[in-house]
Amino acid sequence: MNFIGRLLYRTNGLIGIILVSLVFATALVGSFYTPYDPLKSDLMNRFGEISAMHPLGTDMFGRDIVSRLMRGAWVSVSIGLGTLVIPIVVGTFLGAAGGFFRGWFDRFLMMVLDALMAFPGLLMALGLMAMIGANRYGVILALSLAYLPAVTRVVRGSVLSISQSEFVEASASMGNGRLYTLVVHVLPNCLAPLIVLSTMMFGWVLLAESALSFLGLGVPPPEPSWGNMLAEAKADLMRYPMLGLLPGLCISVALLGVNLLGDALRDELDPKSATQSEVI
Repeated sequence: MNFIGRLLYRTNGLIGIILVSLVFATALVGSFYTPYDPLKSDLMNRFGEISAMHPLGTDMFGRDIVSRLMRGAWVSVSIGLGTLVIPIVVGTFLGAAGGFFRGWFDRFLMMVLDALMAFPGLLMALGLMAMIGANRYGVILALSLAYLPAVTRVVRGSVLSISQSEFVEASASMGNGRLYTLVVHVLPNCLAPLIVLSTMMFGWVLLAESALSFLGLGVPPPEPSWGNMLAEAKADLMRYPMLGLLPGLCISVALLGVNLLGDALRDELDPKSATQSEVI
């Protein structure tokens, strides 16, 4: 059975893939098509009830909720994917260099990472967003810097462990350069923990982006995201609870799918952790 088959055989893997695929499909469709313009107000149809034309009703400005949820999925997912690029690329480079070559660079890197990790990621992002201002690219930059230390430390730890292996010594005895050994032999063996961390981090970014948008420091209205839809629903939550329940449900489904998929990937790529969890 291949890797995808084994992943689908696991209950958490199957459910995770289904939920994540649903979120990604909604985001992809929402990027180019929605039943109505998600930004267009219709004040004559405020708080519209569920109907054939508006399956989930309309909000306080008469905007179709289905359309805004679809476009919000695209905004949240695109920010999540965009945020992963910088930590993975930069964190892999820094962690690999520090863990393999060691020396003063590794000591300086660990000092900087320890200083950054003294601040909670969301708190650091809040401070950066207060300086940068509320916009999509500011969110991506702030969250990328907040989660960069986690990726760097994971890659560094993996490189430190793998660099002690016999095949690394064999590569050096064959006359291969240290950079060649790092790129060809060491980094490919760091992919498993990096894939698991990336999956988990995508869920963290979705939640952090929603929190920033809820606080007014994320994507500025009227552009919808699940976080600012929750913020807009606060004033009318008691009379129209669906305005807040629907985007909250979307966030919960996305996080559940990502966490289940991450657990399945961890168990499949690291059999030791699966055995330990079964024993516990």
